[in-house]
Amino acid sequence: MLSDDDCAEDLDEGSKRMYAPYAGSTMVYAGSTMVGGGGGMTARTVREREELAFRILASLPRSSLAVLQHRIEPLLKFDIVGLLPTEVALHVFSYLPYQSLLTCAIVCRRWRVLADDQSLWKGLCLERKWEWRSPPEAHRDESGSFPGEAGAHSDSDLDDEGMGDEEDEDLMHVDDSGFASMDMDEDTVRLPIPSSSATPATHLSLTIPLHTLATSTAGPSTSAGKPRSPSTRHSAPSVLQTPTERRKAGLPCLAPRNAKPNYKLLHQTHVRLRNRFITAQYTLSNLQTRGAPNGHTNTIYCLQLYTYPATGVQVLFTGSKDRTIREWDLQTGAVLRVLEGAHESSVLSICVCRGLLASASSDRRVVVWDLARSQPIRVIRDHEDSVLCVRFDDKRLVSCSKDRTVRTYLFPNLGRQHVLSAHRAAVNAVSISHKHIISVSGDRSLRLWDADTGACLRTIENHHRRGIASIDYKHPFVLSGSSDKHIRLLDISTLQGWSTNPAATDKPSVTAGGLGRTVSVVCEACGNSTAAGEPVQPPRRRAHEDLVRSVALNSDLVVSGSYDFTVKVWDRTTGALVADLAGGHTGRIFCIGFDCTKIVSCGEDQRICIWDFSHGIDTSFLKL
Repeated sequence: MLSDDDCAEDLDEGSKRMYAPYAGSTMVYAGSTMVGGGGGMTARTVREREELAFRILASLPRSSLAVLQHRIEPLLKFDIVGLLPTEVALHVFSYLPYQSLLTCAIVCRRWRVLADDQSLWKGLCLERKWEWRSPPEAHRDESGSFPGEAGAHSDSDLDDEGMGDEEDEDLMHVDDSGFASMDMDEDTVRLPIPSSSATPATHLSLTIPLHTLATSTAGPSTSAGKPRSPSTRHSAPSVLQTPTERRKAGLPCLAPRNAKPNYKLLHQTHVRLRNRFITAQYTLSNLQTRGAPNGHTNTIYCLQLYTYPATGVQVLFTGSKDRTIREWDLQTGAVLRVLEGAHESSVLSICVCRGLLASASSDRRVVVWDLARSQPIRVIRDHEDSVLCVRFDDKRLVSCSKDRTVRTYLFPNLGRQHVLSAHRAAVNAVSISHKHIISVSGDRSLRLWDADTGACLRTIENHHRRGIASIDYKHPFVLSGSSDKHIRLLDISTLQGWSTNPAATDKPSVTAGGLGRTVSVVCEACGNSTAAGEPVQPPRRRAHEDLVRSVALNSDLVVSGSYDFTVKVWDRTTGALVADLAGGHTGRIFCIGFDCTKIVSCGEDQRICIWDFSHGIDTSFLKL
């Protein structure tokens, strides 16, 4: 046992050995080890040096030991990821969700460089199909190339004019279509355009074959509109276009044309916009109000947002009871053109895809328009009653009618393909994919069809308690709205989903844990999640109070528009209500559409409302 004096002498001797220079030697301190040129510390074993260090530490006061502990602690940590080759470290990080990447970025400089790598964020954006929009080389107003994109366009949802909730009290409720018929005008003259009903299917051909339509510049508008006052819109990308305007508003300038894509910025902007949707942070403006110059003169039944692929410019198309279709400039609020003269009654549904527009009307017609020339190139008169909905992709056009049928036509010559006639009441809406057609009817049923053979693959009876008025389909999810005031989401492959009707007793109504959850808002800096408001109440108290006329969905959200004058936003996974948008309309809402920045709605009050969630955010690089 060493005495205190012995320890002190030993420590003094050790100190002399540590710090006294040796002749012909150099002392190098590297971390916690010492290397001598000819003896001293190198002559001691590791065990001896440990013992010496311990004795030195034992002589220090507690406060000094605490300081040394804090200084030594980093030396004991080993960053495995940081020492890996960059390619290997990035591969490890590629398995992390974006929230974890944001957290990793605040660990240390090395991890921040890895977590900010564009390849990681590009992969995350590709998973969500979020694309960087490169500014076009030259601004053009029109694109006429024929579709390469498939699928139903959910931005406008299909319905009959003056749709009401009157129903037949018959036991089968076959007339519960959710639509109220209206008289067609009899004093109009039919256009001398060939119809498909007057020409054999084998001889049908378009004035301009679809595969030959080329991108072209739009001609002058049929009707010019006056720009809206800048104060009516507060969305940065819509109004503040010049660098000076953006700087005055405290906003970043638009990216230069040769700027490389910043995929982390792209991803974080989408996350920020989603947070605004689920916290209802928006500005409301009207693209049109009743009596506006150059606007519609009657009820607006349908709309669709559309982005020209050649220019990246987004516009809005609307169809009305005034028998016209209008194209709107979303930046200025001006009417770019009016498509008219082809319909004799209300335009109930439209579908737009790369240079072509299809419109359906209560005059029993489906008209296909060439946007490059602003002219109709085919009129189809096969239905025996009002055509309530029309959809098309790159392969076929599908229409449905009050005559209880669904009809399909094949491009490029629009030859007749199938007549699907299994429904027992008006077919109010259809939606399509490459392989399937979904139809819903006033008979309360939902039917899945094979698009190629016309075979009915599945029938779901009593999908709602009353007639089904609207539908959107993003495989495998089918979203429907009904005159029973509820919406329902169904995975067509598993028959699982949720409904805003808590009284639904059949199995597909609600998935486990689907209701009563909170909705999380993700921090853009660190990736942490916080609850957005109080837990969502059961949807019985939050559902619409009248017929749900229009529905749309994307990978995160569901949007619905109703006769109760409101637009509601729901979490697609859980069915939780995240936003209740009221005050925009003073009448029934007939159609809604949305993208990652806004919701657009129209109705019988002749208003076109824009619920803008991108105000103050630069979205010029988002591909809409």
